[in-house]
Amino acid sequence: MPFIRDFSTDILIIGCGAAGMAAAVAAADSGAEVIVADDRPVPGGILPQCVHSGFGLGRYGQELTGPEYSEREFRRFRASSAVYFPGCRVLSLSPDRTAMVSSSDGLKSIRFRECILAAGCRERSIWSLPVSGTRPEGVYTAGEAQEMTELGGYDIGSRVFILGSGDIGQIMARRFVQLGKTVVGMAEQRGELGGMKRNQEECIRAFSIPVILNSTVSAIHGYPRLTGVTLHHLDSGSDELIECDTLISALGLEPDRELAESLRNESGYSAWLHFCGNADFVHEIADSASAQGEKTGKIAAESALNSRNGGL
Repeated sequence: MPFIRDFSTDILIIGCGAAGMAAAVAAADSGAEVIVADDRPVPGGILPQCVHSGFGLGRYGQELTGPEYSEREFRRFRASSAVYFPGCRVLSLSPDRTAMVSSSDGLKSIRFRECILAAGCRERSIWSLPVSGTRPEGVYTAGEAQEMTELGGYDIGSRVFILGSGDIGQIMARRFVQLGKTVVGMAEQRGELGGMKRNQEECIRAFSIPVILNSTVSAIHGYPRLTGVTLHHLDSGSDELIECDTLISALGLEPDRELAESLRNESGYSAWLHFCGNADFVHEIADSASAQGEKTGKIAAESALNSRNGGL
């Protein structure tokens, strides 16, 4: 039987990105005991891989890169009384307010009064679409590509095609050009570009990224490495072969609430479970996620402190 270490706290926060760190600081400053569990080895969520600017204007009054914004948030987090468990994956949440957590030093059982889910969001991959053909190397979501190039230093390809024109797709299109790659095109099924106008100007137009509207990828070619995709034009019904060795899908984000699904009932979720950041809804900017995290942390702390005399 595995050895399980037992912990208890007022508030368990799952995720140590922009929202999770802000929630932890706010809750701890309100007098609550806080444990933050995060499956990544370092804090910040996806912020460390977002090397572009565009963060911090609302929160700090100046424009920062993702790593710079993360560092400022972590300083506040580190100065708080919150306990940080990096590299810990929460396996389950139970109705009795217990979380089972896996880590390199064994299993942990954490009992809590309130729980804040700040686990971020998930990307929709190309495999969520009715795409035929092979399953070769060279196919990534935009977030995967960003992490591999910015944090891992990997060279993932030279001729890149991007499906979807959301913000991260546009940002990665610019980044690939900056890295000396050829972006052969960006397909968008709608009749207009997605994303923020700022990214349209600073990424697409400034770097002359070819955009094909009213189109989608219908087939993938090549094995073991991608050699091209079939682009289906939705307006004309015609198909076009696009030669590329890398396909990036930027098909949108969905809040990651997998841990909470077992707790859902006809009336919704338990009152002790709170959502913030991208686990609640997808925020356009990290400043907004941090602001919501602060608010959620204060609400959870108030509930936890009010119930503390009643026991866990």
